[in-house]
Amino acid sequence: MYYEWRPYVSVAERRRKAAGEMAKLRKKGHPVSPVTIEGRAIARTFWGKAWCENLERYSDYSNRLPRGRTYVRNGSVVDLQVAAGEVKAFVSGSAIYKVAVKVSPVPRPRWRSICKDSAGAIDSLVELLQGRFSQGVMERICRQGTGLFPSPSEIRLSCSCPDWASMCKHVAAVLYGMGTRLDEQPELLFKLREVDGKDLIARAGEGLPLAKKGPAAAKVLKGGELSEIFGLEMAEVAATKTETRSKSPKPRRTKTLATKAAKTSRAVKGGTARRLTGQAGAQGASGRSRAGAGKKSLARR
Repeated sequence: MYYEWRPYVSVAERRRKAAGEMAKLRKKGHPVSPVTIEGRAIARTFWGKAWCENLERYSDYSNRLPRGRTYVRNGSVVDLQVAAGEVKAFVSGSAIYKVAVKVSPVPRPRWRSICKDSAGAIDSLVELLQGRFSQGVMERICRQGTGLFPSPSEIRLSCSCPDWASMCKHVAAVLYGMGTRLDEQPELLFKLREVDGKDLIARAGEGLPLAKKGPAAAKVLKGGELSEIFGLEMAEVAATKTETRSKSPKPRRTKTLATKAAKTSRAVKGGTARRLTGQAGAQGASGRSRAGAGKKSLARR
């Protein structure tokens, strides 16, 4: 069967057309999110590199991946959106092609096995998203076939381009674009595989539930037993503290104030009496003096 291929379109022309199409999508309310790569490296972080390395391990993709790398590097993936179990994208080629990559969720038994094998090795969500964990955990998460990354049998690919191959260069560009996107948002991998990344975080004390019942009476230590074990005179100390509290003097502030008031009153009364006595004495002396003066006057006469 003969098929007439579309004429070659330069990268600059593809970008110009793509910009126009994306502008139309924005006007319709579509949140356009292009894949932008700076330099030659498609991915730089643990999660992005692990995703790309997983793609390159499978021979099913080997013959189509090089063209995909070229497309993603020159900015042909003009929009990429990640949802639960699916990646949707627009890729600029001879025209604007629509790509869909459906990924099966991680089987629950496999996910439980990954979490169990990684238990105690990841302490925080920041550590998880930054990929800062041991080599053993990295190997377990990236293990081919039983790790977190999908195998070819767990991926279904579709593209609106005329290429008959399921893995066309546009699809390959989107798969590499996913690696770049994981550099920026590593949590999207857990969203895509429909698992909760927090399950991988170690939980201190997990499996040690709080007791709902008190200890049996035979297991409760009495005061005497505690004294013998720790060498403390617990009962005597407690009794001494009780006696000390009972013998402690009561506040005498009221009595002290009353005593001071009484002393002040007596002092005032005493002073008044002394003044009155002094005044009476002075008056008596004055009278006697006048009487003596009168007698002397009569005698002279």
